[in-house]
Amino acid sequence: MRHGRPTDQELRQIFHRELERVITGGGPRSCTGLDNDTARALWAIASAGPADRAALAPAAYRAFAGQLDGSNAARWRAGLERWFEERQQRRDEPG
Repeated sequence: MRHGRPTDQELRQIFHRELERVITGGGPRSCTGLDNDTARALWAIASAGPADRAALAPAAYRAFAGQLDGSNAARWRAGLERWFEERQQRRDEPG
């Protein structure tokens, strides 16, 4: 059992195993440590027809790069902050 977050090297190994899995027709596993953007990209590959799977790999690599550099998390946090701000504005509106 793993404790804590996987290292970047462990994430790279996990990503490559999952990418190979979905390109060859399997489904991505859950609880891998990969973020939602990366998991969605892997699911897109798994959902595609066999002839289209390899063409979707670059999108998965981009999503995974966003996980490693933190841009996926930053985008998620910004969206969450916008959601809270909009909710607060609606609550503060009169009537």
